[in-house]
Amino acid sequence: MSDIRRDEEEGVLTLTFTRDEKLNAVTEHMLQVLEEAVSELSDRDDLAVLVITGEGRYFTSGLDITTLRTDVGTGPDGIFRGYSLRRDYRAQARHDLWDRMEQVEKPIVLAAQAHCFGVGLEMGVSCDFRLASEAATFALPEVPNLAVIPGSGGISRLTRLVGPHWAKWIVMAGERVTARQAMDMGLVHAVYPADGFAEAVSGFARRLAGYPREAMGMAKLAIDVAADVDRRTARDFDRVTQTVLFQSADYRSKVEAFLNRSTR
Repeated sequence: MSDIRRDEEEGVLTLTFTRDEKLNAVTEHMLQVLEEAVSELSDRDDLAVLVITGEGRYFTSGLDITTLRTDVGTGPDGIFRGYSLRRDYRAQARHDLWDRMEQVEKPIVLAAQAHCFGVGLEMGVSCDFRLASEAATFALPEVPNLAVIPGSGGISRLTRLVGPHWAKWIVMAGERVTARQAMDMGLVHAVYPADGFAEAVSGFARRLAGYPREAMGMAKLAIDVAADVDRRTARDFDRVTQTVLFQSADYRSKVEAFLNRSTR
């Protein structure tokens, strides 16, 4: 299919949404390719970073409307909470995929070159880094447009990032925010000019790919643990993590290289 493209270079796996004629509305096939990419990122030592981006007028306009159902709670699926015996990409399946993105101990980067709506933002708040071009805007239009909530992480993960103040603005009021507003509220990390955006994203991803793998993975794990536990437990986890890293070949080589430079 021509809805998504994958490229590999210098340890960076890049997925690009290419369905511009449908405003990059996300299909089941696109999510399947993403799921496969997350598995590869986890399993392959030669891959260090996953970048998710798009081309065209939108990063994504949201989930493809043709995949939505109105007969939930009927038939063999029983009461609908997103838990289906069939393996599909409704709410729970997307939650599972976002969980896997958070759990893999390598960085995942969302690079929104243009408007990022609905499931695109839900995907984004599961990534480790969110980069935006100046042309990007962000919105969760589910409440005003579909009379449902963005239930695949659009509330729980978004609120943890930006707090209830801005989550209510985006979800309940259905307001679209600019890239600069998104950075001010802590939703995105950086905003780049639209011209040269792909190059800026590529440079950022290559830098990440060049960092020590074990330290990157441990850092992601420790940060996520710290967000969920009390301060004492977080500090103890830091100590255990650091003890492991002190035994690594990467640490020894970095220190030796520094000492060799300092003695010249």
